[in-house]
Amino acid sequence: MARKPNEDLLIEDELTAAFLSDDSLAASDDSDVAGEDNWDDSQEEFLGQLAVDVYETDDRLVVKARTAGVNKEDLDVSISDGILTISGTLSSGDDTDANNWHIQECYWGEFNRTLALPVSVREDEVDAVLKDGVLTVSFAKIKQEQAKRITIQ
Repeated sequence: MARKPNEDLLIEDELTAAFLSDDSLAASDDSDVAGEDNWDDSQEEFLGQLAVDVYETDDRLVVKARTAGVNKEDLDVSISDGILTISGTLSSGDDTDANNWHIQECYWGEFNRTLALPVSVREDEVDAVLKDGVLTVSFAKIKQEQAKRITIQ
C-alpha cells in the first residue's frame, strides 16, 4: 500500500497535545486573565546556558563565547577527553534589595556549557584569552591521516 506524502506527520494541534499534559492545557486556558504574569519559578533551578561559536582554521579549533561582565577570576575552563567545559558566575554588581522589578531580562548567576569538540585536538596546546567580553579558547588540531585506498584482489 502506498503511503500518502504527509501521512506520518502530526498536525500542529496533535504535536502540541503530545507535549502538554491536561494540567498545563487547563492552565494555559486561564493564562493572563487578570493581567497577571505567569512566572515559572522552576526555571531558577537551571544554570544559565552559555552561547558559543565553534569553528576551524587550517591548524586550529576555536571556541568563542560572549562573557561580557564576567571577571577572569570567575571563569573556569577545562577539557578532558575532548569535552570542553566553560562555567562561571555573572554578578550584577548591584547589591541593593530591589522590591519592585519592572523588567528583568538580564541573566545573573551561574552559567555552564559543556560541549564535545568536533575534531581531535591537542589538549595540552591550548590558548584561552578573555578580551572585550569575549572568551576565545583555541586548540591545536591533530592532523588526521587521509584514508588510504585499498585495492581489492
